[in-house]
Amino acid sequence: MESEYRYRNQKKLRRGYTTGSCAAAAACAAVSMLLMGGRKEAVEITTPGGIRLSLPVEEIYREQNAVSCGVRKDGGDDPDVTHGILIHVRAEYLREGEKAPPDCYENRRDSALSPVIYLDGGPGVGRVTKPGLSCPQGKAAINPVPCSMILEQAEAICKKAGFTGKLKLTVFAPEGEQIAGKTFNPYLGIQGGISILGTTGIVEPMSEAALIETIRISIRQKAALGEKILLVVPGNYGEDFLKTTLHIHPDRAVKCSNYIGETLDIAVECGFENLLLIGHGGKLIKVASGVMNTHSSVADCRMETIAAWAGAQGAGEETVRQILEAVTVEQAFSILDQTGLTRPVMEKVIERIEFHLKKRAGNTLKAEAILFTNQKGVLGMTKGAERLLKSFLPPCPSD
Repeated sequence: MESEYRYRNQKKLRRGYTTGSCAAAAACAAVSMLLMGGRKEAVEITTPGGIRLSLPVEEIYREQNAVSCGVRKDGGDDPDVTHGILIHVRAEYLREGEKAPPDCYENRRDSALSPVIYLDGGPGVGRVTKPGLSCPQGKAAINPVPCSMILEQAEAICKKAGFTGKLKLTVFAPEGEQIAGKTFNPYLGIQGGISILGTTGIVEPMSEAALIETIRISIRQKAALGEKILLVVPGNYGEDFLKTTLHIHPDRAVKCSNYIGETLDIAVECGFENLLLIGHGGKLIKVASGVMNTHSSVADCRMETIAAWAGAQGAGEETVRQILEAVTVEQAFSILDQTGLTRPVMEKVIERIEFHLKKRAGNTLKAEAILFTNQKGVLGMTKGAERLLKSFLPPCPSD
């Protein structure tokens, strides 16, 4: 692979290739062997990003009117649950007059002599059950770029072989259904397997872009379902707090991980007017200092923020020093509790969070926040947070 490595945080990391590239390569091999015979031990494809890949072909099966091939996913140094699985494509002839499979994709034909190629997902490839995703509801979860890659590879082979008839391609992944539970697919309403993904065809190690795109898909789906207020939590702590303390089902919320700024941007992009962010103080206190990516490798100003506002509210030098040396937010607030300054400090922290959320969200999105810790419960909330929260709380039982 060209430009096989990338450097990140002084580490040399190997790039990989996507499930979409695997499916395109498997389609190339299967269609070639179906139409022209022979055996393909490897195929070459060019990714949408312009990188040339030579990928080995595995598990070749021939039938009377069909050929299936597999290409093994290589995620490089990215922590990808699909790394190492086989992505198969089965290519088969369709007889004249045979109907297209329901809910399949098909190629765009530029003339009457162009081949007709249908594309569908088989076992281990998920199917879309909710609106708002890149793939239409009811169709296999083969994203638009991989779909084009697969069909283009098949078309190129058909033209080379002089074939103008009909083909059906089926992408399947024997391990896909088992692996899908480790992905966002069940949460997004993609049932029965993995998605065939990839915008550039290449997996960038430790890719932030892939995570942000998942957040975008989740928010876009909420908009498509008609949600008026976007509920956001950074991660598992937030989901647990929703479920156990607020009695709100975690499915109501979008997980934004560390990407608070990008989440606000996407919410604006998708037309939301209100957003409620509920998160652990260990993350959201960073927002009070204008930090919009809360990963510890990007910024960690928790103790500095608490200590600065403690000093501004009259805390002595020793208290400030102890806060700066604290390891957790809970420990820092335990120190503040001894001085009676927890409430005034949190009021200032909340004011600054409100300021920075408004600054990033702009005029069209009203963003509110609620902070909590596991030990103390709710630490504070912005002025409009309670109003938005009521929209998600279960109704009180009548007397």
